[in-house]
Order: sequence, then structure tokens, then C-alpha cells
Amino acid sequence: MAKLFAFTITIIALFSVSPSSASFVDDDGGIEVHNSNQREFDYFVLALQWPGTYCRRTQKCCKTNGCCRSSGAPQHFTIHGLWADYNDGGWPACCSNDSFDMNEISTLEKALYEYWPTLSCGSTSTCHGSKGSFYAHEWEKHGTCSASVTGDEYNYFLTTLNIYFKYNVTEVLREAGYVPSNSEKYPLGGVITAIENAFHTTPSISCSKGAIQEIHLCFYKDFKPRDCATRGVKTEINLSKSSCPKYVSLPEYVSSGRLTKGETFSQLRPDVASQ
Repeated sequence: MAKLFAFTITIIALFSVSPSSASFVDDDGGIEVHNSNQREFDYFVLALQWPGTYCRRTQKCCKTNGCCRSSGAPQHFTIHGLWADYNDGGWPACCSNDSFDMNEISTLEKALYEYWPTLSCGSTSTCHGSKGSFYAHEWEKHGTCSASVTGDEYNYFLTTLNIYFKYNVTEVLREAGYVPSNSEKYPLGGVITAIENAFHTTPSISCSKGAIQEIHLCFYKDFKPRDCATRGVKTEINLSKSSCPKYVSLPEYVSSGRLTKGETFSQLRPDVASQ
């Protein structure tokens, strides 16, 4: 594991807002609510993705794609996002008109490049009718909805990094013997139990073709762990409906090496893509 960074979390006082009047069904199967007057969220989801699973679907290499680094794709879980959620299975989105500004998080670039990379090419929709970067998508869609706790753009990304480092899923699984492999399969129940024992919370896990794709950790608004509500992914509690089999893999991915080792984050930054 790379050396962990030390950060300070800024927590802002909670505020409540009026209920929303607009919603639609998101691709995840939950209800995504859009409106500047939507109700206060209930809890946080820290969404982590396994690069080996995402990267094996790579069909195109570009400077923005972390799967294509000559040094290899990350061998640890990376951040997908920190999302504000409702207990009923839905979540707020696009809660303000605050647009993303990359300059606001320039001092976090090194950590974002390593622990919160995009794993694809292209751009994604933002909350203002245009296309933008992965980070623009995460801030405008999700970060603005958690601002009552995490504050402004900089503190949203900083807080997410802090929570990611504190709840180090990769290290927990490694200590339990669950390491990247293209030949081994691991019991899903064992993976869940290792996380439960370490963090005293039941995660949600989703898979793709038998490989772990995402692990979600959930938190109260004071960032104390809590069990995850159903948000399009299932836990061991209902394996019959889970996207994961009883034995899962953590595949390794060998980079195509199309990018040079001297590549910097600033060179990779334009049009950073979204998952």
C-alpha cells in the first residue's frame, strides 16, 4: 500500500431543507431526487471500486484512463464517490448551482490521482446541461447535496479522502488473505465478515461476472459506521438476489503500458472521465 496521507476534516453544522417535488428513476434502480428544495439526506455512502474488475473491460486507452498507466492499474480499491442517501433507497442529486472548479482542489491532485482516479475515457454529464470531468460529476451531483456536513468543494473531496484512508478496505481484506489474483476465488461471506469485524458495519457489495466490482460502506452524518440500506446492491443477508456468487474474485489487471511513467496528473487532468 502507498503511504497514507494525513488530512484534516472540516465538519460543518447540519441544516434542513424543504422536501423535493421532482424525481426520476436512476440507472441504479433507485429514486434520484432533483430540486434545490429537496429534503435533508439521512446518511452517507462511501462507494469504492475494484480497478481490476473495471479495467478488464477497457477497450480504449487515453490519458485520462487510470487503467492505462504504464506503472499498472491501482492494486487497491479506489474511490467512486461519497454520496448523500435517503433511508428509503433514494438519494438527492444536483442540490445547488455550484459549478465545479478544478483549481479549488489543486492541492489534492496527487492523492486524487492515486486514490480517486477515473477508470475510463470520455466525459460525463454534470448538473448544468453539459459534459464535464469525473470530479465535476461527483461534486455537482453528490457533493452539493452533502454540503450541510462536508462544506464546500475542497472540503467535500478532503473529507472523502479522510474517510477512505480511515476505513482502509484494501488493507482489511489483505490481512484476511483476500489479495488480487486471477486464479483464486474467495467466499463472499468471508469478505463481508472481514469488513464487519474491522469496521462494525455491514457493507453492500456488487459484482460483475463473479468479480467484486464495488464495495459500499455507509455512515451516519457524523461519520460513524452504520449498515447500508438497499441502494441497488445487496449484502450477504440476501445472497439469492445478489449480483455476487458465493465465491468471488479480486482480479488483477495488467496495464497495456500505453502511458509513460513521467506522465503527471496535470497532463492527465483535462476531460477526466466518469464511471
